[in-house]
Amino acid sequence: MYRERSSRLTGAVVWTNTPDGAGGGPVLPDGCMDLLWSEGRLLVAGPDTRPYVPGGPPRSWAGVRFFPGTAPALLGVPAHELRDLRVDVADLWPAARVRRLRERVEAAPDPATALEDIALDQEARTTAPDPLLHRLVERLDQGRPVSATAAELGIGTRTLHRRCLDAFGYGPKTLARILRLQRALALARSGTPYAETAVRAGYADQPHLAREVRELTGMPLGRLLGGG
Repeated sequence: MYRERSSRLTGAVVWTNTPDGAGGGPVLPDGCMDLLWSEGRLLVAGPDTRPYVPGGPPRSWAGVRFFPGTAPALLGVPAHELRDLRVDVADLWPAARVRRLRERVEAAPDPATALEDIALDQEARTTAPDPLLHRLVERLDQGRPVSATAAELGIGTRTLHRRCLDAFGYGPKTLARILRLQRALALARSGTPYAETAVRAGYADQPHLAREVRELTGMPLGRLLGGG
């Protein structure tokens, strides 16, 4: 069963997912990165461009999901180096420190809160993410075109692309597609008809929505939402 709550870290959410016998679906691209804990392992989930299906038997997870573009500053690694990957934190930070952090989470009564504390500690020792990145996400999530957004933010398209690779793991057009997908899924899950979902989320029409959903999630929208 999946549960989440707002984090004390700005824009982040803290979540847990425990096996409930129903079978887990794929993790879909959402523009975010996560700090994860499962069975004694401390991991980072990089930005996804395709659905991720965990291997092996179902197991419990805890995580902190960071607002798009904020995790690389905390982790000290460009997002594009982690794209479509799950990486042990020991590959990113000194092994001795990671060992202490694992012991800290293992000893905590609530691993999710322990992860949140680690993220807050890391935030306190790193430079804050560029606020331009937050404005970029907000505008693209409103459906603004990439070129218009770059002009509004006073940044050239090439510079914007380079900064997006570091912050999000991919260029601004891919980020815009992923944010649009998430808008569409939220609308469809709320019961909005697919044709209306397409228009409100920013697609040209329902076939355009269908193509994008299949390309980014690997399955048709009806199946994705559990309708067969």
